[in-house]
Amino acid sequence: MSLLSVIVPCFNEQEAIPFFYEAISKTASEMKDEWSDLDFEFLFIDDGSKDETLKVIESLRLKDRRVRFISFSRNFGKEAALYAGLQHSKGDYAVTMDADMQDPPSLLPDMFRAVTEEGYDSAATRRVTRRGEPVVRSFFARQFYRLINRMSSADIVDGARDYRIMTRRMIDAIVDMQEYNRFTKGIYGWIGFNTKWIEFENVERVAGETKWSFWKLFGYAMEGIIGFSTIPLSMATWVGIFMSIVSFLGILFIIIKKLVFGDPTSGWSSMVCIILLVAGIQLFCMGIIGQYLAKTYLETKRRPIYIAKRTSEDDIEGEKS
Repeated sequence: MSLLSVIVPCFNEQEAIPFFYEAISKTASEMKDEWSDLDFEFLFIDDGSKDETLKVIESLRLKDRRVRFISFSRNFGKEAALYAGLQHSKGDYAVTMDADMQDPPSLLPDMFRAVTEEGYDSAATRRVTRRGEPVVRSFFARQFYRLINRMSSADIVDGARDYRIMTRRMIDAIVDMQEYNRFTKGIYGWIGFNTKWIEFENVERVAGETKWSFWKLFGYAMEGIIGFSTIPLSMATWVGIFMSIVSFLGILFIIIKKLVFGDPTSGWSSMVCIILLVAGIQLFCMGIIGQYLAKTYLETKRRPIYIAKRTSEDDIEGEKS
């Protein structure tokens, strides 16, 4: 028998989970008809939800023992939830999906076929359209993918979703990367492995509201750039060299102008503007260095990626006792 772990990070998804469970259960039943030796487990990661998400998951577990869960002590973020799911998955294969139905369960049979019959280590999905998404958000998302692929060695596909099925070998490789500052899309690209890409059109949420604001996405993008590229540090160095050359040429110009034309040096307002410009560039470069230093500081503290408050295994132990 083969086991497929369905990993579902959840943060305030009480409205969407019943729809998701119904859809994934239907897909699992259809896949059992084609692969009779395939079993499922549904691993929900409650990322410190403030609503009734955990209670909804518990109610599902009461009627379906395939349902497992891990409940965090607070909101640690989706990256921590994905890591926890992969770390605790028991399957020969694992698929990560969102509970909002933006990752169509109907694609799962083709994804499973890719890793079991076509020889791929992973099958991933990417959106080919962003229908229903704000125009500004879509524009910045495309620019981010373009920028990070130029700045890093990680292969990050435009429109890539976290909806991905993986073999146990790939799962173990990801779990072994225990870095605190995680950017899973970059980790997928960095570890390599043979991946098949499956394209689909954007699907809107079935219920609830998105938890990703523009600024959260911006911060997430910064995590990716800092985590997988040192080019910003090189940029700070080259900006400093450029400004030094410009300053030296400016000094030569003033000296020559004084000696040849006898013009007095004047223009305090322009001088103030130049000083402010140079100071701004210096602070900008210091900010880049500070971001890398902050990430290094957090890594050296060796804090856990997440803290589990409760799991479905705790309930099993309670029943046995």
